Amino acid sequence: MTWKAIHRWLGLTVGSLAVVLGVTGAVLAIDPVQQAWQAPAAPGDLPVATLVDRVLRTVPDAEEIRHLPSGAIVVFSFVGDQPQASYVDPADGRVLGAWQASALPRWVKNLHRSLLLGDAGRWGAAGIALAMGLVCASALVLLLRRMGGWRRLTARVRGSLAQRLHVVTGRVVLVVLSLTSLTALTMSASTLGWVALDAGTEPDALSVVTGQPALPAAQLATLQGMAVRDLRKLNVPGTTDPEDTWTVATAQGQGWIDRYSGQLLAWQQATVAQRVYDLAVVLHTGESAWPWAVVLGLVGASVLLFWLSGVVIWWQARRQAPKITGNSPLAQADVLIYVASEGGSTWGFAQTLQDALRPLGLRVHTSALENFQTTAATRQVFVLAATYGEGQAPAHASHALARIAKLKAGAVPVTVLGFGDRQFPAFCGFAKVLDQTLRARGWPSLLPLECIHQQSSQQFARWGLALAQALGKPLVLEHVPRVPSTTTLTLIERRDYNGGAGPATAILRFAWPAQRLGERLRGQGLARFAAGDLVGILPPGSAVPRYYSLASGQQDGFLEICVRQMAGGLCSTHLLGLKLGDSVTAFIRANPGFALPRTRRPVLLIGAGTGVAPLAGFIRRNDRHRPMHLYFGGRDPARDFYFGPDIQRWLAQGRLTTLHTAFSRVPDGGGYVQDALRRDAEQLREQVARGAIVRVCGGRAMAQGVTEALDAVLAPLQLSVAQLKASERYAEDIF
Repeated sequence: MTWKAIHRWLGLTVGSLAVVLGVTGAVLAIDPVQQAWQAPAAPGDLPVATLVDRVLRTVPDAEEIRHLPSGAIVVFSFVGDQPQASYVDPADGRVLGAWQASALPRWVKNLHRSLLLGDAGRWGAAGIALAMGLVCASALVLLLRRMGGWRRLTARVRGSLAQRLHVVTGRVVLVVLSLTSLTALTMSASTLGWVALDAGTEPDALSVVTGQPALPAAQLATLQGMAVRDLRKLNVPGTTDPEDTWTVATAQGQGWIDRYSGQLLAWQQATVAQRVYDLAVVLHTGESAWPWAVVLGLVGASVLLFWLSGVVIWWQARRQAPKITGNSPLAQADVLIYVASEGGSTWGFAQTLQDALRPLGLRVHTSALENFQTTAATRQVFVLAATYGEGQAPAHASHALARIAKLKAGAVPVTVLGFGDRQFPAFCGFAKVLDQTLRARGWPSLLPLECIHQQSSQQFARWGLALAQALGKPLVLEHVPRVPSTTTLTLIERRDYNGGAGPATAILRFAWPAQRLGERLRGQGLARFAAGDLVGILPPGSAVPRYYSLASGQQDGFLEICVRQMAGGLCSTHLLGLKLGDSVTAFIRANPGFALPRTRRPVLLIGAGTGVAPLAGFIRRNDRHRPMHLYFGGRDPARDFYFGPDIQRWLAQGRLTTLHTAFSRVPDGGGYVQDALRRDAEQLREQVARGAIVRVCGGRAMAQGVTEALDAVLAPLQLSVAQLKASERYAEDIF
């Protein structure tokens, strides 16, 4: 069973009971806070002898003095035949008021500890604590996978509101939840009798020296050397029994003191198990540390949020689970398609491939990669493998590579098609390792490894043409990706640029539609977005979205893109033909690899043409004025200096530190953006040496030119663009 399955099923099955324990734990956490405010705490260095002397002056018939975890002092005595418990002021022994344990915490405590079911409930509570520990362990594994390792653990979380709540809250309270699970198991071990806490019983006979006056409490040497911080309770010897002794319980153990001589008659040291149990009680309940109790209360209440968001996420995944149609039985299939997919989108490509192969008279069977095998009927095998995190296999296929490495190679060709995102250093890393393993084991291949960037339908179609040629049969792969939930965007502003001899271009601003809470939880409507993310727009008459980099984030209150007319471009033609008030259908796709990390290190922004859009978005939100240096390349400043007035304003505001332009079609314009980089080689080396982050956006040829220029600039530092990418300081958004 995978970590994801462990996390999912334990969370769903045990989660409802864990909610009960979490909410009751939050209620119980109020008690230490309330106690801490009800009476003054005794000074920790106050001698116990002094405290007892003060108390007995005001309550001479006191039978027990108890030091509560809150630090308050309570005295138990009798008034006639009626027992009485009172708070006292440790400064002078003055009675402050009656003390009584709250009935509500007692009831809630029984529900929390045993679900009101006695011994069976205690076993159940221990089982829930163990399950919560496994949930926390699996959560940590899944969190690291989702975020791409420890270094990305604090990065921005993307997805539906339910996913963000689940992950962000989990990052904050996961350690505390793990600790409460561990301490609950420790306490259950004692409650269920697995571990003995007591050091032993009270000594049978104590050599009490009678026949002399009892010493006042203030003169008892043992109590004089004992601090109140260590005191748990102290029993006062009765006046009617001359052989009765002082009995004191501390964090270190329990002792008996002669009332006449003041000598310590016997001492039982607290066991290691008792000390561990005492620490577990403090960490689990917050007793004696009310600020920690507040933390525990908040974390306990968050369990309900975890469970609800987890149920929503599970329901979303259930609805989006892959359903392959037209599958032939494995034993009869000519072609086998195996899939490794983390988010489910790769299954859609597998369905498209299967649907294209079946009209050719081929029987096709599609399954998950962990089921990899061939049969006597198999003629071709295709593996569609996505990469997760830092080059890892998707969770369900985590053991598939080891399994394939053990299989005896066959004569059937196994062709690998990778899916990934070039923004990540380990682009298609799992697919590459899988392909290398297959070749090393001797499996032949019909086509060399191909890697699809950001689920590109166009790139998939080109691979289909190569496949058709290799098979010698007509084959067309027209993949229509499963589009996330969309929303309607209304155009509220546009700025047009006269392209002259070049293509028309416009900056389009759309209103950001408000969403109801239910839509946000389910991931419907327009997801949370930031500058550098992508907006997918569905042009009329097409189910294939076109993606545009965002020049704004949701904090700006609008969605902005820069669109250039593409020759024969269906979507660009539609967008440039919009009038104010017109609408488009759109959705958000996260682009986390291009996002800027939260750091004060300088940022080098390099873009050409419409590629300046996400860079403008970064500058727009630079409220903390971190050093940002923009290199912008265009043709003519009068025609294609996109966001020009905004950039100049941001420069004056300090959101942009320096601006460097290069225009290739005007005299003395500076050439191309890579020429500007070469001119500023010394300054660039200085910025990179200070740890600068680099973001590049624009056409593929421009990006290649920038790479070559920067490699030359950074050579004296013995650095390269490849090294910057490997250290996650360099990312590209290329179109």
